[in-house]
Amino acid sequence: MDFFDKIGKKASETYKVTAEKTSKIAKETKLKMAINTYKSNAEEVYKEIGKIVYQKYAAQEEMLEEDIQEELNKLDTIHEQIEQANKEIMSLKDKIRCKNCNYEMDEDFKYCPKCGAKQD
Repeated sequence: MDFFDKIGKKASETYKVTAEKTSKIAKETKLKMAINTYKSNAEEVYKEIGKIVYQKYAAQEEMLEEDIQEELNKLDTIHEQIEQANKEIMSLKDKIRCKNCNYEMDEDFKYCPKCGAKQD
């Protein structure tokens, strides 16, 4: 009976590990899809900025920052969303990025293996 108990425990442990990995992969995939959506939204904002700039140019009007400030704010928000999603992906992988060179490494590293910078 002890043999079957061990097999049952091992199967249960394997299932838990597999379920966790599958969940992480699903979350990572959703985050990557969200990033692609954010990037698509950013492209639309860039187009709108270009349209505004050209209209001012064609009308021979002075281009002022206020003319595009709303669009710039949208871009800031989109870039923040992308950064947050990337951080969540890194967390799912138990990884961090070097503060100095942006190298991807395990989260328990004290120093960057690429540039040697001390990590927090």
